[in-house]
Amino acid sequence: MSSSRTELHWGRLLRCYAERPPTVAEMLHASFAAAPSELALVEGDTRLTYAQLDALSARLAAHLAARGIRTADRVALILDNGLDVVLCVVALARLGAILVPLGTRLRRSEISFIFEDAEPVAVIYHAQYGGELPSLGPAADLRFDASSEHWSALLKTDAAAPLPRSKIAEEDVFGILYTSGTTGKPKGAMLTHLNVVHSCLHWQEAHDLKAAERTILCVPWSHVAGLCGVLLPFLHVRGTLVLMAEFKRRGFLQLAQRERITHALMVPAMYGLCLLEPDLASFDLAEWRIAAYGSAPMPEPTIRRFAEVFPRLQMANCYGATETTSPATIMPLGEGVAHKESVGKVVRCGDIRVMTDAGTEVPPGDEGELWIGGPMVVPGYWRNPAADAASFAAGYWKSGDIGAVDAQGYVRIADRKKDMINRGGFKVYPAEVESVLADMEGVIESAVIGLPDEILGESVVAFLSVDNESLTPNDVRAWCAQRMADYKVPGRVELRRGSLPRNANGKIQKAELRALATTIAADTARKET
Repeated sequence: MSSSRTELHWGRLLRCYAERPPTVAEMLHASFAAAPSELALVEGDTRLTYAQLDALSARLAAHLAARGIRTADRVALILDNGLDVVLCVVALARLGAILVPLGTRLRRSEISFIFEDAEPVAVIYHAQYGGELPSLGPAADLRFDASSEHWSALLKTDAAAPLPRSKIAEEDVFGILYTSGTTGKPKGAMLTHLNVVHSCLHWQEAHDLKAAERTILCVPWSHVAGLCGVLLPFLHVRGTLVLMAEFKRRGFLQLAQRERITHALMVPAMYGLCLLEPDLASFDLAEWRIAAYGSAPMPEPTIRRFAEVFPRLQMANCYGATETTSPATIMPLGEGVAHKESVGKVVRCGDIRVMTDAGTEVPPGDEGELWIGGPMVVPGYWRNPAADAASFAAGYWKSGDIGAVDAQGYVRIADRKKDMINRGGFKVYPAEVESVLADMEGVIESAVIGLPDEILGESVVAFLSVDNESLTPNDVRAWCAQRMADYKVPGRVELRRGSLPRNANGKIQKAELRALATTIAADTARKET
């Protein structure tokens, strides 16, 4: 990798790679030019070389340009992991349009908010998600069904118009990724070309990624981990992306064996599910050398059991967020077992400070809030100066996570300052769920908490104070399911007459509710056995 140097971006002094592609488009163009005959994508029986990917994405970009999509236009994508996604991401990068990924599990009200905020000029979607699209508002007149015959025909025809040369700079926005917050309203993190390029370079350097690497994209591409942790880094290093629409543990293992993968990035729950396969050791995964994971703590037994089954496999923790364009820390290869309690070391160009609430840095080893800086940290949120003021200080993003950095540079996460639930790698903010519940007739107040779950890490539990005796937990779940992604829907609903427990200041005591929910779960388990 190239040397690093200090540069000024967005009024911040940042350590940056001295030699780097200026934009995502030029980064991808370099890969296409260097390895035209190498295998780029695998989806089922379809296999595309880099030259074929180049040609198809150029054709799509030209057609989109002919329909009026220009540099800096926002384009929303609601697509499953697959070939269509990769073509769209590359095509939009070529145009200099701004990518707006939407998770396929979002519902109409959630999509409506993002449309109103980002104002996309177009939306590209798979047909099964068309029913969730708002009928009016932004992108109402420019919609592309990527699963239709028209879409396939479009990719087979000659380019409709010459592809314009987009004039974009590395500080320009590449994509807007929406992340929920403690207020319940999603915020659009602006990932720039500088951010994304550095994320790719950090992954390449930390994991020594080379052109022969083969990975499976099985986490949602619309999340920062899928987009900036798998899809784009592997196109950058000229590796092979094996595309999996939806993670199924046995299907993943069979695909990993068939395609001889060398790398995977998954959440801990996925590794835990793989361990449930009784014949796990029979899968020939001799080439698999890196098992990266993040988004949630990995149980120590899972690490140990994977090491027993696949002794050559190096498990590497990583830590980051949408605001850090994927990794802020990565565990050095070979050190994961010895430092199971750590999320790794800060990436080459990154910087982490451990701060008190008063804004004072603490000594090495002491705990405080992690403030993260570097060229991978976004400049701010889309049209949201209030959120910028609350979340950024002196060029650092205030993560809300409580942790420490020891004298050797290993970062440890102790707790979350924010009241967030991690369900299988999906982030659920109680305020968002509580906001939906507040509109339900018969609900006086609600409190949403997370409880430990052996498979998914945490489950979503809702306590409701109600004045409607006919209301049932199933009614509550159905109400939520119509208005939000399924992973946010409470798995357990506890209905109460009267107010929820509060302290002297009137604040709901969620610690008491967690203890109560734990007791209820234990009683239920005893009755079932």
